[in-house]
Order: sequence, then structure tokens, then C-alpha cells
Amino acid sequence: MTTKTNLTIKQRVDSLKNIMSENNIDAYIIPSADYHASEYVGEHFKSRQFISGFTGSAGTVVITKDKCGLWTDGRYFIQAEKELKDSSIDLYKMGEENVLTYEEFLEEYLDEENVLGFYGKTISTKKGLEFEGKFKNIIYNIDLINQVWTDRPALPNEKAFLHDEKYAGLSTIKKLEEIRMVLNKEKVDSHILSTLDDIAWIYNIRGNDVSYNPVSLAYSYINNDDAILFIDLNKIDNNIKDYLNQNNVEIKDYAEFDEFIKNLNDKSILIDATKVSYFISKNLNSEIKIHDGQNPSTLLKACKNDIEIKNAINSHIKDGVAFTKFMKYLKDNITKEEMTELSVEERLEEFRKEQDLFVEPSFKTISAYKENAALMHYSATKNNNKKLEAKDLYLVDSGGQYLDGSTDITRTIALGEITNKQRTHFTLVLKGMLNLSMAKFLYGVTGTNLDILARKPMWDNAIDYKCGTGHGVGFFLNIHEGPHGIRWQYNSQKLEENMVVTNEPGIYVENSHGIRIENELVVKKDIKNEFGQFMKFDVLTLAPIDLDALDINMLTLEEKTYLNDYHKKVYNELSKYLNEDEKAWLKNYTKAI
Repeated sequence: MTTKTNLTIKQRVDSLKNIMSENNIDAYIIPSADYHASEYVGEHFKSRQFISGFTGSAGTVVITKDKCGLWTDGRYFIQAEKELKDSSIDLYKMGEENVLTYEEFLEEYLDEENVLGFYGKTISTKKGLEFEGKFKNIIYNIDLINQVWTDRPALPNEKAFLHDEKYAGLSTIKKLEEIRMVLNKEKVDSHILSTLDDIAWIYNIRGNDVSYNPVSLAYSYINNDDAILFIDLNKIDNNIKDYLNQNNVEIKDYAEFDEFIKNLNDKSILIDATKVSYFISKNLNSEIKIHDGQNPSTLLKACKNDIEIKNAINSHIKDGVAFTKFMKYLKDNITKEEMTELSVEERLEEFRKEQDLFVEPSFKTISAYKENAALMHYSATKNNNKKLEAKDLYLVDSGGQYLDGSTDITRTIALGEITNKQRTHFTLVLKGMLNLSMAKFLYGVTGTNLDILARKPMWDNAIDYKCGTGHGVGFFLNIHEGPHGIRWQYNSQKLEENMVVTNEPGIYVENSHGIRIENELVVKKDIKNEFGQFMKFDVLTLAPIDLDALDINMLTLEEKTYLNDYHKKVYNELSKYLNEDEKAWLKNYTKAI
């Protein structure tokens, strides 16, 4: 039986069920994953979207003979309900009371003799081993979606390119030295990596295999003597080959990796079991001792070097100039010309394209007016493209990939009259954002310790937002980067100097409005005394916060002072790149309150 993308979701699911029956599989898992544990994936890997119709970035589908479900988190509840309508797939709202996880669902559904199936290249080692402990019969080496999705896009073949050390700050050979120091400390022979941003960072290469994330599909193997990069040889030119040769890196084709791992005879290998696939670990020689630990490069790239920080400051100034011009355009022209969510999204990208070293957006822009902004990851389309009017709130979450940094900024803008409730909610969100920005904390603190600072104004009013407050940010890499973050759910990673993290509390009211205000912060050392090393945040993002939506009376003196100081910095840093009309506009929108 063949299935193409133009068939209905129900027809696709029925086709998959038939393939499952042919393979004696009773339940099949389809995650939102590629072979590299990527958060966002290329078109070839959008299996979960293909089988369910749900277009969000996170979620897991389970198909059984008589039940089908999608599990996703609070960012996507509203969106998923709409997209799953008439699909025959039930929505399971992760984290909600009395809602089973998909693992619990499988434990209830499958008995001892039933067979669980999934494609092992899209399931982590950690998760695969958990399934081994719960289910007797597992099939992991067949990609059933591949048999169903007959017009599936091919693997991407975009060219890779070097990321110059004048931006990256460190050579590949220096980064490999630091990784080998960790391997020796952990007393392991070698290290396997599959995460694309780690590999791109180590080898100072970037690519175009995943939209908005400048990475190339690749694997890597590192030991004390060798560093091997597995990448499609058609993607790399002589410049890359020469650079890697100079840094003592061997290059092999991407397709050689599966056979390579089967023939390894190392005594011990370091892998991150949450990232490296179950397929990889199952195909290693059983005599090899697997050491499960975080990739050394994960923490190394999270703590930006001084050159990266200097470049990031510059890229945020450019991005702030682009956003300021965009905000002025909105305010000046909302009553003069027709605007839609898509048209203004395109206009914002045009302003960014004017900036030096701009490459592409850093993620799909969220351009959302009125009730559409209540969907945290809303995406305007030709079929759903609301017209903007001179009233209510407009939210835009966007960013740029520049050779000298990655930016992520959200602003909520009053396009005219707003309600008292909207003004109150806007001010509560701003208070939370300012509170976190002003934080001073002892070294050793995690983002989990600080999350309450951002949420307190909302929690005091019995309001919450169903997402984290902040995430790490890559350097001309993935806009979401671990290992740190800011959320009340436990994160054990200490905030280290030169980590970059977002600060983006929000309020989302279904069928009414959504508000989010976001700046990027960089962790810096503050004073050190007999009590220890204190830390603080410096702000990277430079763009006005809309005073038109603010209830000034709700702010404390400390909050007003911080906001005024921030706006003064915005004006001083950006005005030199603006014309006289733009300067005057920015002066007004950064005035002291």
C-alpha cells in the first residue's frame, strides 16, 4: 500500500496500521526527532507531522490497533486541538492532572506478549533502555513511516561553510584539546557525538540542513589521537577540507558511520544517552563499556568565549536597529496602510536583511495579533493571516542569525487603544521581566532558583504561563541551547559566566490576547567578598519596550529606575545608526518615566 502526503491524516494512520500488522507490531512510537536529537528537524524527518497533521515542534504520536494519541506540552494545547480535529488522533495534554504520559499509556495498553515498535535512530539511548526495562518485545530497526510516506523528501544536501575564527574565537584544534582533557579526566577512550550544534561548534562549520539552525547532518568520533567528522562529502569544499586537515581532523562520508561504529573495539566510550540514538548504542560492540555523560562540548559552547561575547554585543546592536525601525514603521503607519500578520513579518525581515552579516531568521517568526498571540508558537499563514487594526495588542517573537551572533527578541506592541485588563497584564509581564533582569545571585545558583523572580507578579495574581521563562542561546547556532535554562521545573546546571539566556515571561488568555516581553541576558561576575562570588545579568537585547501599553503606577521605583536606565542605553547604543527622524522617534519611545 502506498501513501502520499495528499491523503487525509486518517488515511495515513490506517496505512500505518496495515504496515504494523504486517510486521506484527502492536504499538508504534513516532517522536518529533531526526537521527541527531535535534529540537527542530529538516523536512525528511517530519514523520510525526506527516502522520498526525500537528505542526508544532514538540510532541510524540503513538499508534495502536484501536487507539491513537498525540502527546504535547502546554505551548501547543490550543494549536494541537485545532490541527487534530477530524484526524482520529486524541490529544493528551502533557503535565495536566490525570493525563497519562505516553509511556504510562503504553504500559497500560500492552501486555507481556505484545510488540512495541519504533525507529531506533529517532529514539535516544536513555529512552530505548527504559523501554527495554518495561517491554519484553521490541522492534527498533524498521522505519515504518518510510514505508508509508512514499513521496518523502530526500535527506538535505545543502552546502556547508566555514565559520571564521574571527567570529568563533577558538580554533577546532583548541576545542578538541579541551574535549580531550575531559575524556582523560573521565578515563574513557573515546567519544561519539551526534548532536548537530555540538559538531558544528567543534569543527567551526555551519550549514543549511535545518531551517533557521545553521547546521549540517553529521556525526563525530573523538579520541586522544583522532577526530573524525562524518558528513556528506558533497557538502564540503576545499576550504573546509583544508581547514580540517590543518586541525588534524579526518573526514569520512556520512553514510559510513553506521558501519564504523559496528567495528569499534574501544574499551570505553563516552556518549550522552539523552542525545545519542538507541540505534547507535545497540550497534556498538557489546564488550565496550558505555560511559553516559553530557557531551563536553555542550558546556564549553554554552560558556561563550570573549570574542563570541564581543561579537554577540555587536549583532544585538544591529538587530536592535532593525527592530527599532520596524516598531517605528508599525506605530507610524498602522492607520495609513493595510497591514497583516504576514506583511509585517516580511517587513521585519527586510529591516534585518539591511544589517551587516545577516544570514537568515533564527526561527520562524511569531507574528500574532489579538487572540492569535494566545497561541505561544503561532505561525501566520496565507490561510490564517489576520489583518492588523489601530487597536489592541500585537506580539512579535523573532530573531536573526548573523555570522557574529544569534538574536531572539519578543515585544508586545499596542497598535492603538487597549483594555484595562490588557494594560494590567502587559505591566505584570514587564515587572516579571525586569525582576529577573535585576537579579544578583551567588555563584552556584541555577535557573530553577531564579524562575520565581519572573513569575511572582503573575503568581501573585493567580496567573501562570505554561512554558519556561528562559533558554540558552547558541552563537550563530541553534536559538535553543542547553544545558542551562530558567524554569521552575528542576534544572541542575549552574549559571556560569558568559552563558547567554533569554528572559521571556508572558501571559496568554485564550481567545483574547497574548503578551510576552523578551530580552537576551548574559551571565557576568559581580563583586566577590567574604560571602562568595556574586553574579549578575547584563542585557544583550537593545530595543524599546512599548510605553504605550504600560500602567506606570504599577511599577516600583526600582523597576522604573531600571527601565529608564535600560531605555537610556537603548537610545545611546542605537541612535548613532539612525537618521534624524528615527532618532527623534526613538528618543520619545525611550523617554524616562
